Amino acid sequence: MQIDLNCDLGEAFGNYSFGGDKDILPLITSANIACGFHAGDANVMNETIQLAKRHNIGIGAHPGLPDLQGFGRRKLDMSPEEVYNIVVYQLGALNGFCQIHDVKMNHVKPHGALYQMGAKDKSIASAIAQAVYDFDKTLVFVGLANTLLISEAKKLGLKTASEVFADRRYEDDGQLVSRKEPDAVISDSDEALNQVVKMVTENKVISKNNKEITLQADTICVHGDGAHALEFVTKIREKLTKEGIDIQSL
Repeated sequence: MQIDLNCDLGEAFGNYSFGGDKDILPLITSANIACGFHAGDANVMNETIQLAKRHNIGIGAHPGLPDLQGFGRRKLDMSPEEVYNIVVYQLGALNGFCQIHDVKMNHVKPHGALYQMGAKDKSIASAIAQAVYDFDKTLVFVGLANTLLISEAKKLGLKTASEVFADRRYEDDGQLVSRKEPDAVISDSDEALNQVVKMVTENKVISKNNKEITLQADTICVHGDGAHALEFVTKIREKLTKEGIDIQSL
């Protein structure tokens, strides 16, 4: 049994320092790197790719909505064509730095509100998937398990990775509990570990209302901006290794 362990990184910009990328990177297998719209900038993208290359970490684009003020977590009213264009734009930005450092971009994972919009809206999911396919059909498309993000990407023949979350709670329908809710984020490491082990070994998760949900788990996400990110990544890696689960990039 194997699993990928990913984290959203490169989310600093300008003079604004954010996250513990240098400590987290050696512990994960895939890095989702912000592409400048919700966070990140040219300098941060360049530095993060160099760090990922140094640690032989799978490099992925993490495109978001053009909303620095809201960290890409606020839904914007955008047409599928606009969504397509902003995804292509951001893939091109990150890929430029990949080329100069002689590394290949491996995967794409939408960020925040764009991710949630795609999970629930077929036209948005299709636009994101089409942008990835048209840019490079060999890229792995990472999306929330059991949602339109995965099904629309599969329609195009993209390789997909169904994502599960260590630090988020689930609704009964398999969607993530909104961050507007007080119980959306898991802060207790034991709870996070129990959730991860169940998702990876049983392909099941318990919703906030104690409903058991079946889901595919190809990659586990820990949010790099979380207060417990480094602790969670460290403990998850240790626990999965003890369980005999191989941690490999996508």
